[in-house]
Amino acid sequence: MQHIMAKDIAPVDDIRDYLAAQEQKSLLRFLTCGSVDDGKSTLIGRLLYDTKLIFEDQLAALERDSRKHGTTGADIDFALLVDGLEAEREQGITIDVAYRFFATPKRKFIVADTPGHEQYTRNMATGASTADVAVVLVDARQGILRQTRRHSIIASLLGIRRIVLAVNKIDLVGYDRVAFERIRDEYLAFAASLGFEGIEPIPMSARFGDNVTRRSDSMDWYRGPTLLEHLETVPVGETTGERPLRFPVQYVNRPNLDFRGFAGTVASGSVARGDEVVVAKSGRPSRVKRIVAHGGDLERAVEGQAVTLVLEDEIEVSRGNMLVAPTDRPHVADQFAANIVWFGETPLLPGRSYILRTETDQSNATVTDLQHRIDVNSFAHEAAKSLEMNEVGVCSLSVQSPIAFDGFVRNRTTGAFILIDRMTNATVGAGMILSPLRRAANIHWQSLDVDKASRALLKHQKPSVLWFTGLSGSGKSTIANLLEKKLHAAGHHTYLLDGDNVRHGLNRDLGFTEADRVENIRRVAEVARLMADAGLIVLVSFISPFRAERAMARERMAEGEFVEIFVDTPFDECARRDPKGLYARALAGEISNFTGLDSPYETPEKPEIHLATTGKSPEEMVETVETWLRERDSADQQYDAGGGI
Repeated sequence: MQHIMAKDIAPVDDIRDYLAAQEQKSLLRFLTCGSVDDGKSTLIGRLLYDTKLIFEDQLAALERDSRKHGTTGADIDFALLVDGLEAEREQGITIDVAYRFFATPKRKFIVADTPGHEQYTRNMATGASTADVAVVLVDARQGILRQTRRHSIIASLLGIRRIVLAVNKIDLVGYDRVAFERIRDEYLAFAASLGFEGIEPIPMSARFGDNVTRRSDSMDWYRGPTLLEHLETVPVGETTGERPLRFPVQYVNRPNLDFRGFAGTVASGSVARGDEVVVAKSGRPSRVKRIVAHGGDLERAVEGQAVTLVLEDEIEVSRGNMLVAPTDRPHVADQFAANIVWFGETPLLPGRSYILRTETDQSNATVTDLQHRIDVNSFAHEAAKSLEMNEVGVCSLSVQSPIAFDGFVRNRTTGAFILIDRMTNATVGAGMILSPLRRAANIHWQSLDVDKASRALLKHQKPSVLWFTGLSGSGKSTIANLLEKKLHAAGHHTYLLDGDNVRHGLNRDLGFTEADRVENIRRVAEVARLMADAGLIVLVSFISPFRAERAMARERMAEGEFVEIFVDTPFDECARRDPKGLYARALAGEISNFTGLDSPYETPEKPEIHLATTGKSPEEMVETVETWLRERDSADQQYDAGGGI
């Protein structure tokens, strides 16, 4: 009942012997990538068909689907074997990453079919993240396209060092040797600086099987291997014993008082009972007492095995930390440089805070600098202030607490991370760590005898940051100024940071692009934090249009210190007031990036104080804020002795 499931495999009496033989085969992970309609799915379908891994019922269904959705006339459309989504079949494109397994007598394979459309570049990066080889398809009629270059660059950044240049649809140019060599030479010239260890150009026709698994009778001028011959012999990479131990701790297993183990998967290297290990972040040493696995204890665990390690000593190891080889340790740092492939619909902006997640660790992170953007056509480094969707750049990042990592080229598991949007929880970027930044290696916090509490006690007040946010002309500065006058008259120590005033000095180098607005708020938040540390009541009057930056400012303050005050005035009312004439100019097209018009204002979701200003005077708004502060202080027993606000 098969097309033949295992025709080429010799009969084996004992199924256990057969399975053991399969386990001894090496495993190669590869992906197909390239531009739209270059034949990626068709190539994988042809490989599955030619290696006899299609059941008869699957073949019958494929023939029916080919008549309904196919693009090859009366022939079987092999692309439909992996284009499983209805939307993919209807449109004739790949959207999601499809993984398929197949095997030959020489090797096992897992192939990832990745989409060619630009908007699905994130899915291509997902498939490339675990691949050893990339098969880059090029339509012989079209030649090297922008997406061909983009996927090759991403493959390079993701640590793939071996490429197959599959010049597909060679039948449609009459099996022309000149067309093949022109594409080959152009690609080799482009890829010369990408760091690939080997590039194997192969002319082929995935539809008819030429040079896929059998040598073509139509290209007697080609003397190289077929695709399958090359994939069966290409080196896979380092063996397990050549890489140092990396054991990221996923879970601390403590079922009772007598057992404490650290569960995880060996990311690289191996570990044996009695081996010395070191906790990456603290440097504390110990030895492996037991290796607990399903079915019993092991003497040794190797890369890819999920086990629980029991140590001889009671030392602190939590999720996100790593047990490592004592003679070859990872970096531990809170700043590092990385290549980033950006997936988000909103751009990456330096100064904005994201959630950084590694194999097992997680921390708040800020992109402190966008060093350059990488042009996908020329691989040139370009100056940039942001990364748009599907763009690639080199960034410097700072994390809230140190993490343990390796350079991505050395260890793809411990050198990779993703960035998550704090507001939507969407994955917006994939990162490959280049190296730690030692900027702060010789800088340490100086212990001071006079702290914030002492300064606040001297002033008889609770340090606070009153953050006024709202549209231009909403009344923020008027209300903040009036409130400061009343607090000052009552004997409190205050300072008002106003958006316009700060731009005359500290932030005079910033414009009004989204990237500059993010940096504007980052700097002001740091100044406000320092002033609060001095024991002051800081009033901040800034449009601060983005939730992510207001959340970043809140995180920099102590618990309960940040008070978000939303000055809620409708756009039409702000435009009617127009105290500085800005709305008239913006509506006339004289000012770009104007908040509320062609630049967004993200309304606070849960501000501590919501001031709906329509029909109310500034004095009434100030009274509302004062009432809220008095109620807060009366409930805060910690500051009763100091008098509160």
